[in-house]
Amino acid sequence: MVRSTFAGFSVAQLAMAASQTALNVVGQNVSNINTTGYTRQRLDQQSVSPTGHSVMSSQFNIKVGQGVMATGVSQIRDPFLDIQYRGQLAEVGTVDAMDSVLERLGDIFDETASSKIGTALNEVISQLENMARPDTGNQGTYDTLVRSAMETFINLIHDNAKELTSLREEYVNKLTGTDGLEIDSILSKIVELNKSIKNSQVLGNPALELQDQRNELIDSLATYLPIDVTYEEKTMGANIKIETLKVTFTDADGNQHTLIDDQDKGTVRIEETADMGVGIFITSAGGAPANVDVTDILGDGVIKGYADMLNQRGVFDGSDTKGIGFYEDYFDTFINAFATEMNNLNQQAGGTLFTTSDGSTTFTAENIRISDEWMNGTVKLVASTDPDAGAGAYENIQRMINLLSKDDYDFQGGGGTVFTGTFLEGYDFLQNTQSVERSSVSTILTNRTTMLNQIANSKDSVSAVSLDEEVMNLMRYSQSYNAAARLMTTLDEALNTLINNTGVVGR
Repeated sequence: MVRSTFAGFSVAQLAMAASQTALNVVGQNVSNINTTGYTRQRLDQQSVSPTGHSVMSSQFNIKVGQGVMATGVSQIRDPFLDIQYRGQLAEVGTVDAMDSVLERLGDIFDETASSKIGTALNEVISQLENMARPDTGNQGTYDTLVRSAMETFINLIHDNAKELTSLREEYVNKLTGTDGLEIDSILSKIVELNKSIKNSQVLGNPALELQDQRNELIDSLATYLPIDVTYEEKTMGANIKIETLKVTFTDADGNQHTLIDDQDKGTVRIEETADMGVGIFITSAGGAPANVDVTDILGDGVIKGYADMLNQRGVFDGSDTKGIGFYEDYFDTFINAFATEMNNLNQQAGGTLFTTSDGSTTFTAENIRISDEWMNGTVKLVASTDPDAGAGAYENIQRMINLLSKDDYDFQGGGGTVFTGTFLEGYDFLQNTQSVERSSVSTILTNRTTMLNQIANSKDSVSAVSLDEEVMNLMRYSQSYNAAARLMTTLDEALNTLINNTGVVGR
């Protein structure tokens, strides 16, 4: 078949159009080089095959393609890196949430300041030692000094108890309020973007910028829960292709919950429990299954980190995480042992030194108080339990000193011994435990953050705009445009020669 005279012009025109569109795509990339979440775009092209049939076809008949066709604009993303990145976001979110709570616990039990519990307990022991000196002349005066030191000690205990309660309330409110609303907002925004993307694609537009916005929201959601994202391409009438999105969460037991199914969304509900913890319930898109309790099977994510720190109590409930409850329970154990033992020693021949503000028989850091009788002087520290002992006998005070100073006292909790040592060491155990836990979690956080950054760098190397690459593309597409223009000029010159400079032989 004889090739059309003007086919070359069509090839050149298609080449110029493709190069011009490619330059427009490069311009879009360069203009968005600093846009957060923007994904680098590229022009998709394909060769136009030769068409038509020739009755003269033979093995020597040469058919040449008819140029290039721009088929669309697409994003440059690596789905595998997206999966890795979002999975690592959830892992970082878990330890980051735990680290923030442990940091706050460290502030509460920080003993570097002078007006702290360890210092106050040392002062109590010091005043008891002064009272037990052989040259002590006035028991009433030393009793007042011990009680004054004890008041300071109890007040600091109350302060720490209030700070622990405030810390728990703060994170409960954060989860049930701020984080819960944020998750619901993210889910709603993704659904709305799904609708906008579908409408745009129905009109024949790629909606790449809308997809960038959606990907940012999906990444944000991945910090809260370990999610899986799947895409399905559907063909509508007139060969229009649209993309549907499904976001699922698989719990630690392997059960899958659908958070988003195209334009339907599920719910993640976070509620405060009776013991000032939290419960997390998921209702899948479409309403079934509904209100599934996933509190203990979250897997990873910010919600898991905060929930574990609020709900789990270490040895006190047999869990693996030493959450806020561990420090509350051990603090109460320490105070109960202190008040009970001191009362037992003084009640043998005197009266009660400590009572509870709520009438309970168990002392806690919140309810311990100095008894009214000791405050008004009707009860004093019993120096000696021997009624026949002289004025200088202070063996009972020495028992109190020995109690607080002996290095093998067992602090019981969770059905066993939590710590063995002196009372001062028993309190220091709180700070030491927090320090060890924080160090461990911080190390894990550093390692996971490093891994996240490595994945992010790999992801950016694929999807982010590189100015060097775009400048090279500008040069490449500019040269191809110029070459296509030169092809058209050459064809024009050839056609001019054919029309104007050839004629009847012998004219």
